[in-house]
Amino acid sequence: MNRILEPEVMDTWLEATAYDAMDFESVNTAFTTDAIDLDPHAIKILDVGTGTARIPILMCQQRPQYLITAIDLAQSMLIIGQRNVEAAGLNQRIRLDRVDSKRMPYPDLEFDMIVSNSLVHHVPDPLSLFQEFKRLVRPGGAILIRDLIRPENGTIVNNLVAKIGEGYDAHQQQLFRDSLNAALTLTEVQELIDRVGLAQVKLSQSSDLHWTIERKRISIA
Repeated sequence: MNRILEPEVMDTWLEATAYDAMDFESVNTAFTTDAIDLDPHAIKILDVGTGTARIPILMCQQRPQYLITAIDLAQSMLIIGQRNVEAAGLNQRIRLDRVDSKRMPYPDLEFDMIVSNSLVHHVPDPLSLFQEFKRLVRPGGAILIRDLIRPENGTIVNNLVAKIGEGYDAHQQQLFRDSLNAALTLTEVQELIDRVGLAQVKLSQSSDLHWTIERKRISIA
């Protein structure tokens, strides 16, 4: 099945509120646990495509030294995200920036860890995004990138929407369907890793729905 692009930015209030209301608790918790395992001692962390900031909140609640810069291009997402950060009392440790992930304004090798959950499928040509991942993470820094896998055909898409999106309303189901159609295959992700030269990372299919790129913090002599 060919990739069908969806809008790069989910920036209507309807999309942002629908997204924030979707039940991603188990997915976000699993992602947070995996990120912390890769480097529990990091300080400066970049969350690329933070949405409504649920993951950085979970990470900071479990590691008091984490300082997270969380970016998104959708202003409506960031407005809700700021409310969530304030409600969690984490204003001093989570900074939300409206930034294009393909051209981030931060210095080279700025972050101990880079995390990104469910962003790649939004980007029409993810090569520049992967180049930014490589540029911004410190030598030996931890990396965790996770996203949906594009199914082989429309029948599988329909079955997944019916199964996973059973509790979603019609708009939320359409968001999920669009995301599956816009996702990458494992082969496409590996090609990006190879082209960028993202070293010492492991790519795997981490669930029926997801691929994951990960790199545990490496000690640099």
